Amino acid sequence: MDKRVLIVDDEVDITDALKAGLEGHGFEVSTFNDPEAALKSFKPGQYDVAILDIRMPKMNGFDLYRRLSKIDGQTSVCFLTAFEVYREEFEKMFPDLKVKLFLKKPITITKLAARLKELVRG
Repeated sequence: MDKRVLIVDDEVDITDALKAGLEGHGFEVSTFNDPEAALKSFKPGQYDVAILDIRMPKMNGFDLYRRLSKIDGQTSVCFLTAFEVYREEFEKMFPDLKVKLFLKKPITITKLAARLKELVRG
């Protein structure tokens, strides 16, 4: 069975490229460019992993993560950002985050697919 992935990023070119690439690696992918629309359609058990951009208008990735987690705490989450990520700093600022993966844009589809497969296995 394909692993189901939710991608939420305000940039259409990013979601389109990630969707095409990950589907080529055997993932079933749904994309949203509006975090509020993603939240409205999100259901428990719908996705194995959610890839969330950190900086988006209307709602940032951290707020979206918190709200999605209240609906389904079993979906693994990966933050994708164009900025340098220091996991230790995020853990100090957001000790309640249970996120295992922070990735920096740009990232190759092959590397992203490999990291997601590790995440959903472990």
